[in-house]
Amino acid sequence: MFTGIIQKSTRVIGVAKGPMFRRLTLAADWPDVRDGESVAVNGVCLTVAQILPGELGFDVIAETLAKTNLGLLAQGDEVHVERSLRIGDRIDGHFVQGHVDGTALLLEQVERENEWRLLLEVPVPLAKYLTPKGSVTLDGVSLTIAAVDGIQFEVALIPTTLAVTLLGRRQPGWPFNLEADVLSKTVISWLERTYGSAEDKRRGSRLKRENED
Repeated sequence: MFTGIIQKSTRVIGVAKGPMFRRLTLAADWPDVRDGESVAVNGVCLTVAQILPGELGFDVIAETLAKTNLGLLAQGDEVHVERSLRIGDRIDGHFVQGHVDGTALLLEQVERENEWRLLLEVPVPLAKYLTPKGSVTLDGVSLTIAAVDGIQFEVALIPTTLAVTLLGRRQPGWPFNLEADVLSKTVISWLERTYGSAEDKRRGSRLKRENED
């Protein structure tokens, strides 16, 4: 469990192919990290597989590579990292599992006199989880949704976020790792299992009309 308040950005210092995974090595200076510990890398919960002086290694499986932007990383790239939440810690963002739902494509960086916004687009199946003023995680950063229009949405970046994270430096076309708010996913999942999804209802209405004809 994480909060979406990243602790720092760090560099990728190694990418190597394994038999069933890709080994991702990051520069790290956490002397108390243990083997098997969970660390969120660009919002993806990964397990520490190797500890060397100043380095941490993670094994990323094919499914994770396919669903996230970790497969695009190369040596020298920067990533956001956050260690798992400890009992007694303050929760300054929101509950983040590190289980990425998909990617949100950056369409535009919108810089105005009083604010900086990102305009993004998600796959159709994820749009139902977007709620104005609700929470979302992009590359591990907890953000509030400022506006929603179909499959597109906006988030506003405060100066601290621009200074501490990489969000303001990403170019259009970058696929941010997106994790929707776990509460929204839980509620919508329960409603769909209980009452059927909107697609189920449209399909039922269509079949009813065809039968009537």
